[in-house]
Parts: sequence; structure tokens; C-alpha cells
Amino acid sequence: MTHEGIRFASKEEQARDEAQNRPLERTAVMPNKVRVLLTEGKGLEIDWQDGHKSAWSFAWLRAACPCATCVEERTLEGRKPGEAKAKTAELLPLYTPPAKPRSAHGVGRYAIQFNWSDGHSGGIYSWEYLRRMCQCGECTLDAMETTGKLH
Repeated sequence: MTHEGIRFASKEEQARDEAQNRPLERTAVMPNKVRVLLTEGKGLEIDWQDGHKSAWSFAWLRAACPCATCVEERTLEGRKPGEAKAKTAELLPLYTPPAKPRSAHGVGRYAIQFNWSDGHSGGIYSWEYLRRMCQCGECTLDAMETTGKLH
């Protein structure tokens, strides 16, 4: 809701923000094992020190890039991290292959960075960001319960 340039967050947005900003245990954001499945073209898998396991497809990761440019673009378009861009309505749309990483490397002891086939490489995916964006059934169920989207 907005009023003369002021935006008021809904209860759902407030609950989501609180859940996103709650402190995580150190073991929840420290990986035991990180697997980038480049050859298989699958995605990223992480086994966390607290025993949790997470996995993301490369398509999801590219659409969830945490760089400032991508975050701003998603915000302007009203997309959530991992949500693909809307397809343009063209008479004869051209095929564009999905972005895949050409390489990946660790950034310090806190993140991973991908060099994408579409030329993008600005996003640094921190372990905390990835854990907060876990796509497993348990985490997505927790997120739905927090925002009240579970009936």
C-alpha cells in the first residue's frame, strides 16, 4: 500500500521480512560439502554443518542473482529471487538457451561466485543467502507457515 510516496508493508510482507532477518546458527550457514554439478548441468548442492541439505538448479540460481543490478531489476518487475523473467510476447520468439555457469569459485570462506554463460558474473552468493533461500520442502513449508500462505 502506498500513500504519497510512502509504502506501507502488509502483514504478510512484515512476517516474511522478520523470517528473512532472524539470526541463523553458525552451523546453519557453514557448509560441510559444496558440489557444483557443472558437468551434469544440474545445479548446486550443499551439505550444511547442522546436517541440513540444500539444492538449487542453475536456472533458479541465475534468476536469484544477489548482485545490485539483478536485485534492482527483480524489484522493479515485482519478481522474487529465483523467479524467471516474464517471456516477451513476440510473434516468433527466438530461442535463448538457459544460462549455465561456465565456472564457479569460492569467495573467501563465505560465498561462491559463478561466471555465467550469458556473460554475467557480478553475483556473490553468500552461504547465508543460500541457506535463507533453501528450496527444500522443509524450508519452503516453514516459509509458507511464517507468511500464512499455508491453509
